[in-house]
Amino acid sequence: MNKVIKFRAAFALAGAVLLSACGLNSVPTAEENAKARWADVQTNYQRRADLIPNLVATVKGAAGSEGKILNDVVSARARATQIQVSGDDLTDPAKVSAFNQAQNGLSLSLQRLQEAYPQLQSQGNFKTLMDQLEGTENRIAISIRDYNTAVQAYNTRIRTFPDAVGAKIFYGSKPMTPFQAQAGADKAPTVDFGNGS
Repeated sequence: MNKVIKFRAAFALAGAVLLSACGLNSVPTAEENAKARWADVQTNYQRRADLIPNLVATVKGAAGSEGKILNDVVSARARATQIQVSGDDLTDPAKVSAFNQAQNGLSLSLQRLQEAYPQLQSQGNFKTLMDQLEGTENRIAISIRDYNTAVQAYNTRIRTFPDAVGAKIFYGSKPMTPFQAQAGADKAPTVDFGNGS
């Protein structure tokens, strides 16, 4: 009888050790970390979107009329703020890509605005807003890097032993989608002042 109790205790202890090594805590911890980093990405993109109305008002006041480039910035901001990706959507590459495309469209519009209105560079309000946008772009880059690092850690955890066991059996975990630059994002936009746009 005593041997049976010792065997059961040893079996229960071995089972607890195996379960603790199967990602029961580490998988959801890694997932929540990646979702938190995604929230940072969204926060920084929202900060950028919130700065744009002030920038648009400054350009309108200085330029005296609303041009195509200014309309493009307003439209790009509207598109960028309409696409929302929640933490649960991070396993869907199409949703992450759509979010990325909308944000890249806004980035390009802002670059065109800055290049099209060089006379605004000397105005204090415009310079201050552009400095804030530049700082926000840096924050976005850092938050994307941190998100991708967290996604890599999560994806590695759910694919490697022993955490892969718990990830599949207990959570049905799927790999998250890293944030990637759009094709051609490394090229500066072309601004043509001769076509009247």
